[in-house]
Amino acid sequence: MSQTFAGGSRSGGLFIPHSRALVWLNLAATFVVAAISFGLGFWQGLSAQIVILYTIVLAAVLFWLINYVAVIFESRSSSLETETAAPAGAGGVWAGNRALIITMAVMLIVYLLITATVPSFRSLGNLIAFLLLEAILVFAFKVSSRFAHGRSAFIGLIVLLALIVISSFTINGFLSAANIKAILLFAAFLGIACVGQTLVALLGGLDLSIPFVIGSSNIGLLFLIGLGVPSGLAVIFVLVIGAALGFLNGVLSYRLQGQALILTLGMGFSIAGLVQILTSIGSSFGGNVFGTVPKWLQNLAAMNGRTFGLAVPPTILLWIVIAIIVIVGLRYSAFGRYIYALGGNRRSAKLIGVSEFKYWTIAYTISGFSAALTGCLLLGWSGGGFIGVGDQYLFTTLAAVVIGGTSLMGGYGGYGYTVIGVLVLQVLSAFLIGIGLKYEWQQFIFGLLILPMVALYGRAPHIRAQV
Repeated sequence: MSQTFAGGSRSGGLFIPHSRALVWLNLAATFVVAAISFGLGFWQGLSAQIVILYTIVLAAVLFWLINYVAVIFESRSSSLETETAAPAGAGGVWAGNRALIITMAVMLIVYLLITATVPSFRSLGNLIAFLLLEAILVFAFKVSSRFAHGRSAFIGLIVLLALIVISSFTINGFLSAANIKAILLFAAFLGIACVGQTLVALLGGLDLSIPFVIGSSNIGLLFLIGLGVPSGLAVIFVLVIGAALGFLNGVLSYRLQGQALILTLGMGFSIAGLVQILTSIGSSFGGNVFGTVPKWLQNLAAMNGRTFGLAVPPTILLWIVIAIIVIVGLRYSAFGRYIYALGGNRRSAKLIGVSEFKYWTIAYTISGFSAALTGCLLLGWSGGGFIGVGDQYLFTTLAAVVIGGTSLMGGYGGYGYTVIGVLVLQVLSAFLIGIGLKYEWQQFIFGLLILPMVALYGRAPHIRAQV
């Protein structure tokens, strides 16, 4: 029988298992991982100081994490022993860890598929990275159960941190200023497009017209500039049209309850087709518009854009400002409270005088506006108009909202959660590109990533069932 530590497992804020054998096992696992990390660091050509620093930090954090997980498992086992009605055996393990098992199985399938099809991926470093990510996910899922609120945010932050650490060790230059700036810039585009999707999801709806509005705004803006319309006035006009389309989506989807998905998708196809017809008159290039993008718009969204002399694209700062406004607004304003009230229980919200039609249409109007703004910014980034520039946002806006933890049934989540989902997607995308995977692989992995997230968040009862 193994010896135990006296004085409990959480003395002085330290998390130490009762079993001394388990502590030694955790210490041995930490030593092995640290030794591998130490060797990989020198193999990648990093300086000795950096390798030593990273190794020490990794060993300390890893040892604390796995001890923390061990303590939680011990506590969980003790509580299960005291519950006579608790399920036992394999059924009990599945019932209590369903989301975690699904997530780890999905990750294993992805790893095996990539290893089988991409020869360059077959390396010891990638294997270590995979095992470390699995261990971190176990920690995230188990510890997150201690949070009554914000569980999805905690898991998202842990996964984001894990991706950053693993990517920095496996991809040379991942933490370089240029790469970080690129990740934040593309995250800004996606984050701005997700503003409306988040608000709509909080009400229990979805907006599938977003990618089509993005593409239409992209070519429509350049077309107007080519006609001689002042660029600033053209941007305002496009944003107003985008908001008007969102308002129309809101009105129609409210009147036709339950048909929001098909209606917004049909509206998106219609506007994209109409804009292509208008912009292709007298041109043989349907869906593409050629012209000169104003310098100020290029500076706003291009990689080499500058803000007050700093080498930071203004779009990144714009996204930060928008994120602060939306997060604070949802948390502290009457608008935010009514959005959550309607998403949680429409009937109760109506009884206290909240107009569902008003806030439903406002949410869709903001969605159309944010999609149009994203299309304008993407024009400054690309330098040319292309109707398909928004195609990827059909999936990624939904993925960011779901991965962040906002309920698609409404009433739970927020834009702060979506920001975490956006950063997870962008860091993961940069990692997949860094290891040489093509775009279709990214889509495949993003799709699989949504499954365990839905399994995790879908287990909690909807807020309507808790009122």
